[in-house]
Amino acid sequence: MAASLGNMVEWVDWLIYATFAPVFAGQFFDASEPLANLLSTFAVFAVGFLMRPVGGAVLGAYADRYGRKKALTLSVLLMAGSSLVIAGCPTYGTIGIAAPIVLVLARLVQGFSAGGEFGSASAFLVESAAPGERAFVGSWQHFALNGGILLASLIGFVTTSSLHEGDLAAWGWRAGFAFAGALGIVTLWVRKHAKETASFEHIQSSGARRKSPLKDLLLKHPGAALRVAGISIAGTLFNYLWMVNFPTYAHLRTGVDLKTALLANACALVVFLVLLPFGGKLSDRYGRKPTLLAFSIGSLLYVWPALHFVSASFLSLFMTQTIGMVLLIGYCANCAAVMAEQFPAEVRVTGIALPYAISVAIFGGTAPYIVTWMVKSGRVDFVWVYLAAAALIGSIVYACIPETKGKTLD
Repeated sequence: MAASLGNMVEWVDWLIYATFAPVFAGQFFDASEPLANLLSTFAVFAVGFLMRPVGGAVLGAYADRYGRKKALTLSVLLMAGSSLVIAGCPTYGTIGIAAPIVLVLARLVQGFSAGGEFGSASAFLVESAAPGERAFVGSWQHFALNGGILLASLIGFVTTSSLHEGDLAAWGWRAGFAFAGALGIVTLWVRKHAKETASFEHIQSSGARRKSPLKDLLLKHPGAALRVAGISIAGTLFNYLWMVNFPTYAHLRTGVDLKTALLANACALVVFLVLLPFGGKLSDRYGRKPTLLAFSIGSLLYVWPALHFVSASFLSLFMTQTIGMVLLIGYCANCAAVMAEQFPAEVRVTGIALPYAISVAIFGGTAPYIVTWMVKSGRVDFVWVYLAAAALIGSIVYACIPETKGKTLD
């Protein structure tokens, strides 16, 4: 609960911004230029990705020096506090240029927080699991992550459906941010009452704790750090494709109304969430490599027919996404466990957080824009090539990494 609920809240807070961006854009920038202020609002969203590697390095090192529990508490406090700041920030018309400055600073803090959250929560989950259940327990990391995506969508749907346009612009979007921030305060209470992991307590009592985990990682474990970055590439791209970007792709490609595409996406996501822990069970039984390769090779073979033959019907959208998400389980069920198993405890969080944050910033942060640009510029047939290349890279990485199922964690 401490790790998973917090990760869900992190992603609700992170994505609620994108959900309400078209609504509050004119309130933080000059309202006389609607397109310019909307683009500025989305640029601020992208700026948050730049802070993720910084957060991964700083909060990862903090977790390795002072404990997983303290880092998890700090990350959710930063994320929730920033959401509450955005919820209460005066508009451009009230305080002028200070409004976008506050917005940018809040998003930078949220990006910093998100960069450290994944590594801390992954290590916390995997270190707390029994040796034969690390992938199953670790799979709740991505369950929470994508559950946060679903919850952010539901908050946006309920708010926009129940309020008039004037009320939504006046205070409705603020209520969404305030609700996300309040969830973070609840999570903060849960995390403060969680127990520290035995792995960290061991390195603390044995004197193995490092003064500079980041330096130790770069000098002594560069190969493992590169493996984590390589493991993340295909999974990050396909996670953003199926969970976030596919409704927009389908809308642009087939002309289906966005409401139908979003409903199909939500239904497929529910199926994914139900099946995800069972994917962790399969990994714990058969190994990390077979299940990771099932994802990458399956996605390599599936991505062309999925994107080429999709139609505007609800059933087609639902089935296309459901199959893609089921394949994605091979990555999401393994992600936390296989990354944690690459490192000794004294640099584990930094080793997960920094390479993962870099991959997400480079590939996840650009994926929606690249896919949308390809579709709108008449290069739609290149989308599958872009994704298939990532799946091929993933297959090579997964085939080369050592099998870590059953490895003893210190």
